[in-house]
Amino acid sequence: MDERLKMQLDFALEIDKEKNIFRQTHLSGHGRNENDAEHAWHMAIMAYLLKEYSNEPVDIGKVMLMCLIHDIVEIDAGDTYAYDAENLKTQKAREDVAKERIFSILPEEQKEELIKLFDEFEEFETAEAKFAHAMDNLQPLILNNSNGGADWREHGVTAKQVYGRQSKTKLGSKRLYEVTDKLIQENIEKGNIKNEY
Repeated sequence: MDERLKMQLDFALEIDKEKNIFRQTHLSGHGRNENDAEHAWHMAIMAYLLKEYSNEPVDIGKVMLMCLIHDIVEIDAGDTYAYDAENLKTQKAREDVAKERIFSILPEEQKEELIKLFDEFEEFETAEAKFAHAMDNLQPLILNNSNGGADWREHGVTAKQVYGRQSKTKLGSKRLYEVTDKLIQENIEKGNIKNEY
């Protein structure tokens, strides 16, 4: 086997570890905690299905690939819960180290391509990054909602926290933010999200 193919297959095997990184969000139907790979796959399919609701035209293949790679760094950095203020402070530093190690397994030009895509997602400036972030926010929200808000209740999440995270959704899709806002309000009324701003 030549060196390039070996590097590509080594990377393919390395990212299998993403299946072992479990998130705070549970699968629908009160299932187990979802893992990062399931989250990424779900987001990518949602992006394709919901592309018509993007505020701007997007390269949907690029959005889907962003969705698929955005949490690969958590193989090393671990999952940082969206409402964990303390761990959010060190998230970027941990993920930068992980990004360099993991993507360096690839041939140089593929490493550069995927790091550029990862950074574009993180920088949140392009239409594709904004729509991918909308998926990253909407996906756990619909799972939480389908589970009667159990994850929000367990962590004592407030309306201020949820709206703080979801505020970026409207930058990718005003229409999907309307749905998000409705679901948040319903969960506040049910007592699943604390009515604190």
